Amino acid sequence: MSRLMKSAVTLAVALSATGCSDPVDKAAKARIFSPEDPPKVVASAQQKLPPEDVADNPQVARRILGMDAAEITERLGPHRYQATLGYEWTASDSNPVKLTETRTFRAGAGGVSGDFHGVLENSRDQGLEVMRVGGQVFARNRYGPFRQRLRDRGMAERTRTELTGAIRDFDSLFQGRLKLSPQGTVTYEGRTAWRYVVTLAPAASGDTSRSLPTLLQPRNGADETTKRRAGFFAHRVPRSLDGEVLVDAATSVVLKARLDGRIGVPADKTPEAAELRMTLEAALSELGKDQKLAPPEQFLPDADKPQGIADALDRFGIERAKPEGAKGSTTTDAPPEPEDEASGE
Repeated sequence: MSRLMKSAVTLAVALSATGCSDPVDKAAKARIFSPEDPPKVVASAQQKLPPEDVADNPQVARRILGMDAAEITERLGPHRYQATLGYEWTASDSNPVKLTETRTFRAGAGGVSGDFHGVLENSRDQGLEVMRVGGQVFARNRYGPFRQRLRDRGMAERTRTELTGAIRDFDSLFQGRLKLSPQGTVTYEGRTAWRYVVTLAPAASGDTSRSLPTLLQPRNGADETTKRRAGFFAHRVPRSLDGEVLVDAATSVVLKARLDGRIGVPADKTPEAAELRMTLEAALSELGKDQKLAPPEQFLPDADKPQGIADALDRFGIERAKPEGAKGSTTTDAPPEPEDEASGE
């Protein structure tokens, strides 16, 4: 048989093989060419969470109380979130330590991929500000200039989650013991909402903690502050809790929350007895209204790498040490730092 004839036979066999209806191949092609699945947040936002089941179904309650900001935006659309948290730490041998934290978050249209602007400030004159507008991310500390973040690496999304997760963090710190009792419906921001009174639920019977890997210990042992912090989280006991929560009847989003609770640490578990009082006032407003988000008028460009110690020495007129045999200028080829960053304006 000639080489041409062999090629023709081989081609014919291949064509006949492709005509076979293999169920495995069909299933594989269906998976490959099927429409892309929606993001997880979008799928979660389509899930029905009946707010009337919150009191009787702990899983629904945890989903609603811990709902992520991206999912809230998918369910509600543009909105404004404002929360104030108060912390008061009291120990037997020291004066009370207080801290007040304010969180403001504005969500634009577009759901999980939309624009947003978040601000965190506290009574110790600390804070940060992050915004995403038109796919561009900008961030700064409380008094510093904005800097564009071209290599965001999820920083904006993480900040969005942390800023709006006050209720979730509150519930976690109180060991998931927020008990919600229904009190009928009310009207809030023109919407029907289920009202729940919050109290402290009984402690769960048995050990429900997850098995976690052993923590790495410092070579010289932990300092006293770390020991106190670890002792508090390990031995904390929720003592009291009250407040109320309003849950939107249409979207199952928490529209308003007021919580006031106390957590204690027994003296027999730690070197000193202590108590933490936490308060929370959180509310959503301007539901469905355009937040008119815009990028900052002035911002610093993204830096390939942060300015190092040598650049700081240059600012104070301290000459860099040259490598042996080096010639020429002692400065790098990096562009000069803008004056506004040096002054903090």
